[in-house]
Amino acid sequence: MARPAGNTRLKAARLAAGYHSQQALADALGVGVRQVLRWESDAPPMPQPEVAQRLTRLLAQELESLGFTGPGGAAASHRRRTVLTATATAVGLAAVPTQALSMQPASAAEDYEAVTRSHRRLYWSVTPATLHSAALAHATLGCELLPEAAGQTRQRIAAALAETWLLAGRIEFFDLRDADRAQQTLLRALQAAGEADDPLLGAAVLAHTAFIPGWSGDRDATLERMVAARTYARRGPAPADLLAWLDAVEAECETRCGNTRTALHLIGHSETVLGSGSERQSPRWLDWFSAVRLAAFKGNTQLKAGHLPQARTTLLGVLDALGPAEEKQRTVVLGDLAAVEAAAGDPETACEYALRALDQLERTWYATGMDRVREVRRALAPHQHDTCVRKLDDRLYGWSTTVSALAR
Repeated sequence: MARPAGNTRLKAARLAAGYHSQQALADALGVGVRQVLRWESDAPPMPQPEVAQRLTRLLAQELESLGFTGPGGAAASHRRRTVLTATATAVGLAAVPTQALSMQPASAAEDYEAVTRSHRRLYWSVTPATLHSAALAHATLGCELLPEAAGQTRQRIAAALAETWLLAGRIEFFDLRDADRAQQTLLRALQAAGEADDPLLGAAVLAHTAFIPGWSGDRDATLERMVAARTYARRGPAPADLLAWLDAVEAECETRCGNTRTALHLIGHSETVLGSGSERQSPRWLDWFSAVRLAAFKGNTQLKAGHLPQARTTLLGVLDALGPAEEKQRTVVLGDLAAVEAAAGDPETACEYALRALDQLERTWYATGMDRVREVRRALAPHQHDTCVRKLDDRLYGWSTTVSALAR
């Protein structure tokens, strides 16, 4: 005689949502594991109303679809539908149906995350416009997958979707120089981070939004966004490197707003925080910050503050410490070194650094790096008839460089 299979609908939904054991689902619901055992039996009892609401929210399916029958099921399903639709409308994401036509398996989260990780690594070497198109397509896929996932599977897809939107926003702001579009993309990243209930990712997104008013000199708007970012970081709680990066972001914005003394104080605090270490693990997506990157922030601020010998020493140390994969950062540092020498009255050395930056930009385009070179050229206006400056102009306004800059 065949053994009863039990409530296979609930078991399938549990596994698809990423809860690989009955204990895991019990922990997520705040009930005993014996309760889940009874629900997955051949004759599952109807959950209590409050637990039923948590169960349907977690697994994104109606009670009937989870193998339960009994009075109140239709009403509960209606309430579930109303809550999900209202929530989705509020955050601007696709509405999650009460019962998807097909629920994605738990492996969908791992597969989606794998592509997100690949895009994150490719940012340092692939042409920005090319990677941007791929990231947007991946984000579209994530938006399609999200309504078909539940529980931990949904949470992981939402987090990877937030990372993808964040990557797209970084490209739009730092590489494509489209601040308005970056603002909208980063808002989508924040919405997805909210779906994932990931406060650290939310902090990272909010700090990136602070760059937008910061680079245009709007200090009040910058500080408001940084307060929000730090608030989210406290909810994490955040590891030391993320807290140090928040100081560095605020320092760069203060520098651009003309407050170099405040910026240097923030950088000093960042160095202390980063040097203290942390028992908390760094988020896997925090690949844009390190002690070397912090030193690059510092060198730029010292330059803007007029501390030229200190800036030169700091930036030369950064140049020596940069790894072979950090080509984009190298163009920025070379540009800053050129600016130091231009300010120090040495146009020959300034042009040498600027030409090295242009060499690097031909291999790996970075709009921020090109901005640094153009700033140097403006600073060299008093020397525009010098041979070294004319040589720089030949490269800066050559056919390939000009077309490349306009195309990207």
